[in-house]
Amino acid sequence: MLESLTLPLADDFHLHVRQGAMLRDVVPLIRQGGVGRCLVMPNTVPPITSVEQALAYRDEIQSVDPDLDVLTTLYLCPELTRDVIMRAGDAGITGVKLYPRGVTTHSDLGVADVGAYDEVFAAMSEAGLVLEIHGEVQSDADRDICVMNAEPLFLPVVERLHRHFPALRIVLEHVTTAEAVAFVERAGERIAATITVHHLDLIVDDWAGQNHNFCKPVAKYPHDRAALRAAVSSGSPKFFLGSDSAPHPRDAKECAVGCAGVFTSPLMLPYLADCFERIGCLEKLAAFVSENGRRFYDVLESRDCVTLERRPCDVPKAYGSVVPYRAGETLAWSMV
Repeated sequence: MLESLTLPLADDFHLHVRQGAMLRDVVPLIRQGGVGRCLVMPNTVPPITSVEQALAYRDEIQSVDPDLDVLTTLYLCPELTRDVIMRAGDAGITGVKLYPRGVTTHSDLGVADVGAYDEVFAAMSEAGLVLEIHGEVQSDADRDICVMNAEPLFLPVVERLHRHFPALRIVLEHVTTAEAVAFVERAGERIAATITVHHLDLIVDDWAGQNHNFCKPVAKYPHDRAALRAAVSSGSPKFFLGSDSAPHPRDAKECAVGCAGVFTSPLMLPYLADCFERIGCLEKLAAFVSENGRRFYDVLESRDCVTLERRPCDVPKAYGSVVPYRAGETLAWSMV
């Protein structure tokens, strides 16, 4: 039985840090959780739709933690033209995020017709930008669509994109279903997926009536969780960490209509080590957090390492106004 584990600082390819005071509170906790590089999401208010906004957002985050390697994204919207995409590539912006309209936090300005952006996708292929997708269709009771089947019903859209733009790198983010895992496994090498630690743990029973475990996309059935666990246990390079850590103040979670989001940044590697050990694939953790995503995104390996040791780690009940995942519980692994 391992008593300690040393690995490169993790890469988190899906992270929310919000804005203003929340950003200033959250950013110092990222490296504390063992993450040295993060891809930050653009669903701010207003959303990040220009090269200048993306670079300013990166600079704001790094003014709080200059050692954090911040990768930026643009919000897919009509303002993104071929010219903007080419300038984004030249400026070092990493990708473009596709939010279907109305499916998650701050997605009201998202995409209603994916096919309307073919010129943008072609430019992204040329410029080398990655397309990150929140892969759900909108709920529609008349068509028997809800949060439990919204992800599989979006997969034909991804398949069409891959077929029409084979050079475009696509990440299907925070996958939650067996269907999505199977799709990524059989797709070409330019399609990959991120998986969150909370989706490796939770099923629908764990968030229904428990707002601190509620996120979008929601955790699904036991067989879906089993598929996610099998994906990370396989060691496949197509799956890597995208935490979707999403802080909300306690009063926005502990209310009748709680915001979607699970906050995991402060203890990211202890959460994952605890989870991977329970699943029985602790030896696959380093590749999942530090190798697979780096290779897909073609970024440099971290020179800094972090050590975990088998020692109880008590999860705080709160970090300021934000309640973390598994608050008040004890994890099996701690950061040294």
